[in-house]
Amino acid sequence: MPDPRWPGARRVLAVRLDSLGDVLMTTPALRALRDSVPGREITLLTSSSGSRLAPLLPAVHDVITYDAPWMKASRGDATLVNDLAMIETLRSRSFDAAVIFTVFSQNPLPAATLAYYAAIPVRAAYCRENPYALLSDWIPDPEPTLGIRHEVERQLALVAALGGSTRDDRMEMTVPAPARRRALAALRRAGVDMHRPWLVMHAGASAASRRYPPEFFAAAGKRLALEYGFTIVLTGDASERRMVDEVRASIPGAISIAGALDLGELAALIAEAPLLIVNNTGPSHIAAAVGTPVVCLYALTNPQHTPWGVASRVLSHPVPCANCFHSVCVEGHHDCLRRVHPDRVVEAALDLYPGARSMEARGASPSNAARKRSLRVVSSASFLH
Repeated sequence: MPDPRWPGARRVLAVRLDSLGDVLMTTPALRALRDSVPGREITLLTSSSGSRLAPLLPAVHDVITYDAPWMKASRGDATLVNDLAMIETLRSRSFDAAVIFTVFSQNPLPAATLAYYAAIPVRAAYCRENPYALLSDWIPDPEPTLGIRHEVERQLALVAALGGSTRDDRMEMTVPAPARRRALAALRRAGVDMHRPWLVMHAGASAASRRYPPEFFAAAGKRLALEYGFTIVLTGDASERRMVDEVRASIPGAISIAGALDLGELAALIAEAPLLIVNNTGPSHIAAAVGTPVVCLYALTNPQHTPWGVASRVLSHPVPCANCFHSVCVEGHHDCLRRVHPDRVVEAALDLYPGARSMEARGASPSNAARKRSLRVVSSASFLH
């Protein structure tokens, strides 16, 4: 049974110290946590990467940024002074309760200790070890012993153990109208005719192990452009411009807006796009949150982050070293992605883009709304491909 103080917890701290995609996959649980008690306000404690989502999260009342020294997402400039200051910041906010969201390979106890020292009276998390007084609600972690769930399912189950539930398990984010106008203006300036076939391709990822080779992205994009008349819009952050330019150079008519959009504008662009071709990285989860179909080049580093609740094709090649959890391929071959032929990417894109197989290079494309209505949503329960 959950701590009896949960129904009276109005000011709740949700701790999710990972990166942007992880925060997005937690949004159904955040909604369930908020809606389970009338008037409850959720403050999100997250990393610098995750905090970029702050204006786009409807279930979150406030955001506190903290790059924790025990987290991979940390920028590397953590100091004891910062940690002690964060304890005082949290203590001054007088939270009624805290929920610590982690992937199964992370230890929740450092965050639990932070909440304990901040005098937050009710603290909940999954944990394999006995946390004793650090957690008032200890939910034994069944992963990976009893299998690995999708991150959305994992976090919804955690909140359910505390009495929270929702009938809507979709990820969510709000795309601001000004961001949408700016994104559309950027497309017009770049010369994209949205009445003709077009799609977004995002070839970057923070971890090298999750990057489909750029030359394979280029090969797939070239076929889609030459044989089916697609305009390929390439995105990425400023650090990826050189790589994106190399991909663009091989695709006739391709357009790069890498480094030109803020996060809200990128979300708006993806929301407008008929299709996204992407690695397992943040924009894949943005697409799922806004309902845009996804072709995901999915490195087999871990199984629980596939596109959730959206029409998708998840492409990888079976390898004995699957679920390695490494940021760099320690085997050196990267076969889980390198052995995915670009033709498979083209076929997946055509499957998700109704009418694409019969389109001429100068033919009209169906409207984005019509495409999305006609797509078959792949069951999120079958995320282990």
